[in-house]
Amino acid sequence: MSTPELRNPEDAGAKVAGGALLIDVRSAAGRAATGEIPGATLVDRSNLDALFGPSDNPAITLDTPVVVVCGSVDGSGPVAEALAARGYTDVSHVDGGFPAWKEAGLPAAEPSAAPSAAP
Repeated sequence: MSTPELRNPEDAGAKVAGGALLIDVRSAAGRAATGEIPGATLVDRSNLDALFGPSDNPAITLDTPVVVVCGSVDGSGPVAEALAARGYTDVSHVDGGFPAWKEAGLPAAEPSAAPSAAP
């Protein structure tokens, strides 16, 4: 099993620009509150089979470069590790998650949900 690489946002963005599959494992509520990454594939982190297929019959070739983003490395790290455990050989995740991605000036849409006001 290869170890997923923690990449700074700029390197992750370059990897995606070079053809890596970008998957966003944040919840729908998280994306609505903070913004989305145009072109990212949305994946429920608790159901990787939905995109990647079962471990014994992968739907995407195991040498496909994959970059995982979440709200933080606490969310993307376990998903990246799960993909590496499935046999994916080129898996990385974004250091600092989506906030760092957006801060680096990489493609990001504005939030679709207005923050709720405190009563």
